[in-house]
Parts: sequence; structure tokens; C-alpha cells
Amino acid sequence: MKYLPSWLVRAKLRRLFWPAASAITVLAILLVAAMQLTPGSGASRHAFGPPWVYGAPTARFTLIEYADLECPYCQAYFPVLHQWIDAHHDVNWQWHHLPLAMHDPAARQEARLVECAGRVGGQTEFWKAVAWVYGHTRANGDGLPAGTPYPNVSTGIKTCLAGTQADDAIQREIDDAQRDQIQGTPMLRLIDRQTGQTLVIRGAADGDTLLSAIDQLVASGTQARSSGSVAAAETGR
Repeated sequence: MKYLPSWLVRAKLRRLFWPAASAITVLAILLVAAMQLTPGSGASRHAFGPPWVYGAPTARFTLIEYADLECPYCQAYFPVLHQWIDAHHDVNWQWHHLPLAMHDPAARQEARLVECAGRVGGQTEFWKAVAWVYGHTRANGDGLPAGTPYPNVSTGIKTCLAGTQADDAIQREIDDAQRDQIQGTPMLRLIDRQTGQTLVIRGAADGDTLLSAIDQLVASGTQARSSGSVAAAETGR
């Protein structure tokens, strides 16, 4: 007889109901997140450079989000995913820049801003900057309204923006996504760090879908171990 691990039982009991939020509600949540968003206690391990990770760095599962700061679907999904990660401590959230050509130059300019905020201020400042951009951008490539400067542009951020380090990091992530044939946003990759199993999830997955993906990864890892193989399985939704 198989028994579900206790963390999975608890996760199933905490399934969240995610209604479609109105634009006003999403904006309000984003503005609160910009002030309060703080990574888990071990986040300093990754400070001042990617990967940008929100949540417990030792979590068994990592959810990589391929995101564009001008993507309206990513914008609406950001506070929803933030809330879900806060409720599921065995999963952390890793950002992967994927500014789409259709949203340039605004998408890449905003990616450079949040990348530099993180490189100067660490994990906390990175995630605050993402929340701030999503809370202010007009999205779909229209960018930030005129006269809406980022409020925390320090000398260090200005120096970073004048250099190429942020551009190089963003381009590497774009190249990685293209190599993996990931072209749209938001796109998710769930990784079981214990077994190496991975799943690709297309779109803004709700809580039930994410929990089902975790179930599938755990089952795949159990099956792989029983067959003597730990080869990663990758599935599109």
C-alpha cells in the first residue's frame, strides 16, 4: 500500500481557490507586494546575482517562471504565484528573463532595471523591483508611463545600467529559453531537486495544476528509482 508523504497531504489540504482578479485588485496586490515581498531566510545565499529565487532556497521543488515584464498575463499571474509560493514552503520560485521581441524595447529596458536592482540590492530588491514594474507598467510593450521613474535608482543601479553585465545575463537567459524551445510567457518549469525530474507547464497554471504536477513528479521519481533510472522526464501541458 502506498502512502502520500505528509508534506503532500498538507499541500492538498491547502489547495487555493484562485478567482480571476479584476485589474484594480491585481494592481492593489502588486503595490502591497512591492512593499512587502521578501525572500526566505536563506535567500542571501544567492544575493547580488542570479539565480533570483523567492522562497526557501532548500525547498525540494523549484518552479522556474519564464517571464516578460510587459506580458499582461505575467503581470496578472505575479501576485497569484507569489501567494501560492508563500503557502507552499516545499516549493521556491526562480525568475528567468524572457522579454519578448513584440514587447521591446520596454520589456528589455525593464528587465535591465530589475536585474540591476537585484545586482545592487540582492534578492529582496530584485523581487521588489519586479513587483514595482508590474504595478506600474501599461503592459503589452507600452512600458512605464512618462514621469514614472523607479523610486530607488541608486548610484550603483545607474552604474549597472550603464554597463553590459545586466544585458549579458538577460541575453543568456533568452538564449537558454530558445535552446529549450520556450518561446512564450508565462511558461513554467517544475523541478524536483531530489530526483532531477522536470515538467514544463504552459501558461499561468492554477494551484490545482501545480499540485498535480508535483504529484506527477513524485510518481515519476518513484517509478524511475524502482526501474534503476533517474533520467529526467519532460512533459508539455
